[in-house]
Amino acid sequence: MQIKVALVDDDEGIRSSLSLLISRAPGFKLTGEYANAETALKEIPKTLPDVVLMDINLPGMKGYECVRQLKAEHPAVQFLMLTVYEDSDSLFNSLRAGASGYLLKRTASARLLEAIRDVFEGGSPMSPQLARRVVQFFSQPSPGAASLARLTPAEREFLDQLANGYAYKEIADRMKISIDTVRSYVRTVYEKLHVHSRTEAVVKYLRG
Repeated sequence: MQIKVALVDDDEGIRSSLSLLISRAPGFKLTGEYANAETALKEIPKTLPDVVLMDINLPGMKGYECVRQLKAEHPAVQFLMLTVYEDSDSLFNSLRAGASGYLLKRTASARLLEAIRDVFEGGSPMSPQLARRVVQFFSQPSPGAASLARLTPAEREFLDQLANGYAYKEIADRMKISIDTVRSYVRTVYEKLHVHSRTEAVVKYLRG
């Protein structure tokens, strides 16, 4: 049985290299390669690969937003993020969107193929340094109910939108408020929860 794999990456060189790797590897079948999220959203449902290798920093729509939309419609498809970014926001946005694994682009070819198999079989491969970051975030003491109790209903709604991976402009549209109001929520929520980043705010909200 072959594992069907699709690629989404705007870097032609990387896309070509990954395409060659997968096409030549026994037990794998390349179903498509796409340079942006918009094309992937249209084409991936036609072939329904088992695993999608998804870049994060795509032109236009971000990779994790593409994952969120595709995962909602096709939950059986597994997504493995391949990125140069090690920052926590990219990591948690991807995991919240429904990605099953997160590897850096410098990952060795053999390890990458192993990770695709792992995702296909229900695993969640992740670079060791990123796995440690996840553990660190979730091993932090919970802020308790007290911090969350200080939030207004609107601030809680804002945090819920944030936790679902929406960008600030999308949150403004969904809550029917201005982008300035969203920025005001960012300041007050960060202050009330004693956090300094979007990821910290979401983690404390989910654990609270």
